[in-house]
Amino acid sequence: RVIGDPLGLTQFGVNRVRLAPGVMSSQRHWHSHEDEFVIILEGELTLVTDAGEQVLSPGMAAGFPAGSGDGHHMINKSEQDAVYLEVGGRDGQDDVDYPDIDMIRRTRDGAKVFLRKDETPYE
Repeated sequence: RVIGDPLGLTQFGVNRVRLAPGVMSSQRHWHSHEDEFVIILEGELTLVTDAGEQVLSPGMAAGFPAGSGDGHHMINKSEQDAVYLEVGGRDGQDDVDYPDIDMIRRTRDGAKVFLRKDETPYE
């Protein structure tokens, strides 16, 4: 659920996310120009980064500095739904790299475009 937009926030986004068992938050990724922050509200999620896996439980938080090159995502490996709050920057020049798959997101003329790592388009 989008929280920041209805409140008129323009410098960062805020989302409340519910993940069912077996679901991942996204492909593992990192941002060039946007910091990200998550805090677990309910349940348990497994954070996956270059350093490995770490279980996050309610009240635990993780931060992902812009440009770190450390891809991250979370997976719900539990038997119950998990809920977390996600906060991230809104930089118009942000690019995203997905280290585990052949995909990148680049900003071209203000538009977000998904490409292969060699920057050729998906067809």
